[in-house]
Amino acid sequence: MHLDDLPLPDTPAARAAVEVARRFHSPAFVNHGLRSYLWAAAAARTEGLAVDDELQFVSAVLHDLGLEPAFDSHTLPFEEAGGLVAWVFAAGAGWSDQRRDRAAAIIVAHMADSVDPAVDAEGYLLEIATGLDISGGNPEAWDEELRAEVLAAYPRLTLADEFLVCLADQAARKPHSAAGAAVASGLPARLAANPLDRR
Repeated sequence: MHLDDLPLPDTPAARAAVEVARRFHSPAFVNHGLRSYLWAAAAARTEGLAVDDELQFVSAVLHDLGLEPAFDSHTLPFEEAGGLVAWVFAAGAGWSDQRRDRAAAIIVAHMADSVDPAVDAEGYLLEIATGLDISGGNPEAWDEELRAEVLAAYPRLTLADEFLVCLADQAARKPHSAAGAAVASGLPARLAANPLDRR
């Protein structure tokens, strides 16, 4: 499998999601969202999972908006805040109530310890994709050549440093959130040791 085998969705909603990400995220976070979609799309093919590509893409590109000052909530975990932003975005895109709810649920699911693909294929794929991109989880599940192509097209830039600052801030203010649990479980060390940063 090669990067050319994984075209990005080219729909009005997909293009608008990228515009939103570029408006509010740094280049490192924009690339993180795009890589997360590509890891998810590749895993879907490898595992034979049928998914809604546009929904997967929009959820991947917008999944960290809850970390941005414009959307950060002092009461909700960042994945829930980001899910609500995605719900509003989906409403503006004219999506059905069900698809709006799915976009929000997928983003919330990406911070779960695990997701059952039989219950939520897109949530499962975003969870394992972000697990690879942030903490280097299970890299052997993706072809080495594909990993190299994706990283060349969408470099990591300063993602590790930026994400660590955001995560530490979330954990300090919301210690009982998934971000708090991630910091307590040693995610900063896994982030620093991510093999994707050692190319």
